[in-house]
Amino acid sequence: MVLFDWQPSRHSDHPWEFLKTFSETVITDGYQVYHKLAKERRDLKVAGCWIHARRPFAEFIKSVGQDTARGSIAQEAYSMTTEIMHIDNTFDDLSVTDRKKQRQLVLSEKVDAYFAWAKQKYSQITHNSTIGKALAYSINQEEYLRVFLSDGNVPMDNNYAEQAIRPFTIGCKNFVMIESSNGAKASAILYSLVETAKANMINTFEYFNLLLTEIPQHMDDKDLRFIDDLLPWSPRVQKECPSRYKKTS
Repeated sequence: MVLFDWQPSRHSDHPWEFLKTFSETVITDGYQVYHKLAKERRDLKVAGCWIHARRPFAEFIKSVGQDTARGSIAQEAYSMTTEIMHIDNTFDDLSVTDRKKQRQLVLSEKVDAYFAWAKQKYSQITHNSTIGKALAYSINQEEYLRVFLSDGNVPMDNNYAEQAIRPFTIGCKNFVMIESSNGAKASAILYSLVETAKANMINTFEYFNLLLTEIPQHMDDKDLRFIDDLLPWSPRVQKECPSRYKKTS
């Protein structure tokens, strides 16, 4: 399920409300509100995103060029984090238990080495520099970046969520002159439907056609159980709205 939510600010009350019934692991960037929330709730855990940790190094390399960056702290950090993520990708087809075992066996030492190296380099450079801030991000997020090592269910990054919101972020350029809270909330609902449909490998056009045909017939219903039959993963929807991209067995 891909669920969009719009709020008028980054106030801490909004994540609290959005996650109030969620009690698993949240994979996020370094936004401190999530960390505070996890400390206040024993049933919620926060894992860090390695893509966010690697990104400032990648941006630095891009800004100065590959030749200039060769042999730099940024290039070394990028190579170390990329290697860790690449190795973890090879565990994708393993069971949760085996993935955890391999992470402990193969990656734990490399993660230890990365943070030891980052702390050493951080002590040798200007903390307010671009690379100093990039290293500080990794060091400050160490507790959360290590979570994936102890849980085979936890991915190393929140890349899936970032890919899902990309169409919305692109669309924001067209929304810049729209100042309607109701419009923003409506768009969140529509994007949730579209991206959840895509995630469940169904034809988005056919799915919306089904929803707009079926839902008006139930506007006066007090029993809303008919909605269960219209969810993207229901057998009916999977049968009536097949995607041409869906793999067949």
